[in-house]
Amino acid sequence: MSVFYHEESREFHLTNGRISYILSILDNGEPGHIYFGKAVRDRASFAHLIEYSCRVMSPYCFPDRPSFSMDQLRQEYPNFGHGDLREPAYSVRRETGSTVSEFRCRSHRISRGKPKLPGLPATYTESDDEADTLELELFDEKTQASLTLTYTIFRDFDAVARSVRFENHGTQTLVLERAMSASIDFPDKDFEMIRLSGTWARERAVQRTALSGGIQRIYSRRGCSSAVHNPFLALVRPETTEYSGEAYGFSLVYSGNFLAQTEVDAFDVSRVMLGIHPDGFSWPLRPGESFTTPEAVAVYSDSGLSGMSGVFHHLYRSRLARGTWRDRPRPILINSWEAAYFDFDEEKLMDLARRAADVGIELFVLDDGWFGARTNDCAGLGDWWYNKERFPNGLGGFARRLKELGLDFGFWIEPEMVNADSELYRAHPDWIIRDPDRFPSLTRNQYVLDYSRPEVVAYIGDLIAAALRESKATYIKWDMNRSITECFSTALPPDEQGTVYHRYILGVYSLYERLTREFPNVLFESCASGGSRFDPGMLYYAPQGWTSDNTDAMQRVEIQYGTSFVYPVSSMGAHVSASPNHQLQRRSSLSARADVAVFGTFGYELDLTKLPQEELCEIAEQVAWMKQHRALMQFGDFYRLRSPFECAEAAWMTVSPDAREAVVGWYRFRQPASGKFTRVRLRGLDPDADYLVQPSGLVIGGDELMRIGLSTSDLPDEAPCDCKTKRFYLSMKE
Repeated sequence: MSVFYHEESREFHLTNGRISYILSILDNGEPGHIYFGKAVRDRASFAHLIEYSCRVMSPYCFPDRPSFSMDQLRQEYPNFGHGDLREPAYSVRRETGSTVSEFRCRSHRISRGKPKLPGLPATYTESDDEADTLELELFDEKTQASLTLTYTIFRDFDAVARSVRFENHGTQTLVLERAMSASIDFPDKDFEMIRLSGTWARERAVQRTALSGGIQRIYSRRGCSSAVHNPFLALVRPETTEYSGEAYGFSLVYSGNFLAQTEVDAFDVSRVMLGIHPDGFSWPLRPGESFTTPEAVAVYSDSGLSGMSGVFHHLYRSRLARGTWRDRPRPILINSWEAAYFDFDEEKLMDLARRAADVGIELFVLDDGWFGARTNDCAGLGDWWYNKERFPNGLGGFARRLKELGLDFGFWIEPEMVNADSELYRAHPDWIIRDPDRFPSLTRNQYVLDYSRPEVVAYIGDLIAAALRESKATYIKWDMNRSITECFSTALPPDEQGTVYHRYILGVYSLYERLTREFPNVLFESCASGGSRFDPGMLYYAPQGWTSDNTDAMQRVEIQYGTSFVYPVSSMGAHVSASPNHQLQRRSSLSARADVAVFGTFGYELDLTKLPQEELCEIAEQVAWMKQHRALMQFGDFYRLRSPFECAEAAWMTVSPDAREAVVGWYRFRQPASGKFTRVRLRGLDPDADYLVQPSGLVIGGDELMRIGLSTSDLPDEAPCDCKTKRFYLSMKE
């Protein structure tokens, strides 16, 4: 077992030999935090690391022990109002109006494996020997409520997964007003905080700032995890770099409103906390009911940011993503959106499909406009049956024509939204989220369906399932194009309106669960105006997501670079689009666009019927190359080599697990006059092996490539351009 319990000291030590997580039961019965970081040897007691202090104005629990103050002690799951004056992890309101709680440790359970979270996405194990789990039950005598802290430590990943379950065993109704997933107190503030922030079309930019007194927080109250802040933060030491130093990563497996923050108190203790955003959240717990928080994953690395990211990549790729497509290389697709938008009929799409088949593409994705009265973005959402004028033989007939060309079929949906101009809205105007006394806000001419209502979820699910059965589609692109406003459900009583945001995302999860179970061979790709819901919760149901609506190659380098801090390459939808780019109007070469997109699931989003023959030949070569190397590109070990947020260049690479082959991508955003000689040091190779480097044809030692570097200098015959890319393929020489 990797969870040790020492009864005399009442301490728990979770370790896999590389990391340690240590906590204790304090003298008042509450859990205290001792240590999280690089593994230490187990011992009977770590009590000497618990620091007590008698400070003026600090409340204390025992009359004869003024040094025992919850405002000073480091804790595992702190509350407010009973000594600790910092931000709490939870708040439970009784019928009296009091929010004072006294949850004391009553029992614990250590088990093999990892339990599931009901109705929620979470990491998992495939055998009990992959992880050990500690469940620590706390009990409040006054309310007869229990609070169970769950910790799982993995054998193969340097990560600890945490969640919390509240249960009401009493006779009065309780209200959860705050229920975070995890909290950890660090003994100092000598950290810098990294977050991934942005907005539509420039998602997940890397931002790094020093901790200071007070609270630094990121959050979303939009009903989705959002493009503004990703549900992730990292604490790193000031000297930490990509490949050296300590890094702590915290990621929330959730797709709705969230809060992630670090609070530095007056004595430089740093409290990290993340979970459901408490604003707009209140959850009645009636007698016999329970509530489970989303899962939080904490990662430790002493080998820099790359080490932290590597843990997230391997854990999320193999023990968060699920299903048939988890370990399978992804099909190369053509998406119809930027090729046709709403201006198409079946014959126009068939012209595009023939060109796609000619260049070796495997999957045709029919984007927006195939259903109901959807000829623009003002009508049709909610009516998920095919447009008979555009598809006289139905989706099934169109899919059969594609199959004759050797193409699989997939289609786009936005099942959480509805237009006012739709059969659904005319029949059920009460099915949207809105305050009936207020005018509902519009975004993109659409409203948000009330997924807190099971009947709404079931209705939409029946329509999507029918379209999948009729078309025999092998791929779904699931979009979500607006935030929730006027959050109110006409189906719920006043005291449950604080549950709508969370019930909504539970409804989304339940529909994903239904469809992925009924259609296990369908590849689902999540999307939300690009990357507005690119989070671990989605990865549980859809093993890849549309990384951003911005398909400009150079902007995508920044977006995919930031995304890689948490998410594996196999999760990043990346396409070659037209030049000039439809979002930024930047011109870039076809090879440059592919050099970025191959570091993703790869596809095309442009009108092949308008390209000259030489570009079609080049695309055929790109497709053939990707088919040969996509397993390496999507499932190799990914290394960031140079940050686009620090200079006008970027570089990264992927290496096969046996280090026998690798692909390096190098990108320059602004071409200088009389450029200097440049090289980039590689990672993950075998230092004792020699590698054939293409396209140069040179044979170079792995030690040289990692310690001296690979030359990226401009060649004399290279034409100047605004931006430049290079792709290198390395194969080990026998």
